[in-house]
Amino acid sequence: MTNKDIDTAAVVAVLNQILEAELAGVVRYTHYSFMVFGYSRIPIVKWLRSQANESLLHAQAAGELVTHFDGHPSLGIGKLLESEKHDIGTILEESLTHEEEALALYDRLLTLVEGGNVMLEEYARQMISEETRHVGEVKKMLRSPGDT
Repeated sequence: MTNKDIDTAAVVAVLNQILEAELAGVVRYTHYSFMVFGYSRIPIVKWLRSQANESLLHAQAAGELVTHFDGHPSLGIGKLLESEKHDIGTILEESLTHEEEALALYDRLLTLVEGGNVMLEEYARQMISEETRHVGEVKKMLRSPGDT
């Protein structure tokens, strides 16, 4: 299948939204890692920083795809609003919202390219799989021990 089967301008626009959202994830997760205190600090900080690193890799992949389709990667960054509350539960709730928004962007990309570009379709499916796992992990962390 060729790129003529997809709306390249719309695809580049969504890829730039993904790039911006993932860059916001880098900043968000790094910031959160500074704000964790208490007995569970070390493993939570480690998890948050691994999420920041993964967001950077996702941003780089999206940016590379933008230029693959002759687009110009955005210098913008997604929204960085926060509640200013830094307890672990609030951080995780805000992380869940961020992950669900990223998942929605990858879903939108898949809708644009499905049946029109195998490379982008596979990329979108892989990212949907990863983001769905992230959403599930955050939801598990938000559950109280013993909840099923």
